[in-house]
Amino acid sequence: MRYEIVIAPEAVGDLKWLKAHDRAELYDAIERHLRHEPTRTSKSRIKRLRGISRPQFRLRVGHVRVFYDVSETTVEVLAVVPKDQADAWLREAGEQK
Repeated sequence: MRYEIVIAPEAVGDLKWLKAHDRAELYDAIERHLRHEPTRTSKSRIKRLRGISRPQFRLRVGHVRVFYDVSETTVEVLAVVPKDQADAWLREAGEQK
C-alpha cells in the first residue's frame, strides 16, 4: 500500500537548518522507508515510541531524527530534530498516553 506523506508546517521549518545534501538524504530516506511500510520497525532505523501517544514513530537518518504519525493512508511528519535535541523535543512536544 502506498501512503501519502504530509510534512507538517513545523517540520518544514525544521528542514531549513539542514544542509542541502543532508536534506536530500532525508527526503530519500522518507520516501524509501515511509512511503510503503512506515510501521515496519527495525533495530536501528524505525522505532515505535512507547509511553506516548503522539508521535507514534521515529525514523533515524544520520544525525537527525524524524518523528511521525501513521493513519490509514497517511504518514504525517511532525518534526525533524537533531539527535542531541531529540529527547528534549519529545519531553516538550510528545503527548503522554
